[in-house]
Amino acid sequence: MDRLTQQERRRNGRAATPSAGIVDSQTIKTATHGKTTGYDAGKKIKGRKRHLLVDTSGLLRQVVVTAADVDDRAGLKQVLTRLKAAGVARLRKLWADGGYQGEAIRTWVANQKKTHKIDLEVVAKQGSGFTVVKRRWVVERTLAWLMNFRRHARDYEVLTRHSEALIQIAMIHLLLKRIK
Repeated sequence: MDRLTQQERRRNGRAATPSAGIVDSQTIKTATHGKTTGYDAGKKIKGRKRHLLVDTSGLLRQVVVTAADVDDRAGLKQVLTRLKAAGVARLRKLWADGGYQGEAIRTWVANQKKTHKIDLEVVAKQGSGFTVVKRRWVVERTLAWLMNFRRHARDYEVLTRHSEALIQIAMIHLLLKRIK
């Protein structure tokens, strides 16, 4: 997936690795009763939560699947920890929604500046009703692309790493269709 993503970015006249990204999460119902399920009180859904980090083109850079009761900020920590382990060092700017507000997450990201000089910016929604929010619509579009695969309408996997792998396979499929 990483090679195809880099190839697609180069084809679009961009650097192989992104310098900016957008992060968001999606709560999804589960069909299994594994250990990693929880209840998202905000969405009133029992299941799992998918934490995605995408580049500014909407291409998946990192995915972490957790129980639904895991807070967005805790999910962001896991995403950035995996990103660091994967050796991504060019990322400098990260946009997120209101679920990622708080002094604790800002402090944690600031402490990561020794290895990752990432600036976290929370993009707030303006007004009421449906509005397209600058920068955040990119990750929402990626989530919509993934939901076009019926398999992702519900989480059927017992292990979260299998769910993550299926999300990556769906992104590989999308990237291969672009190459044609």
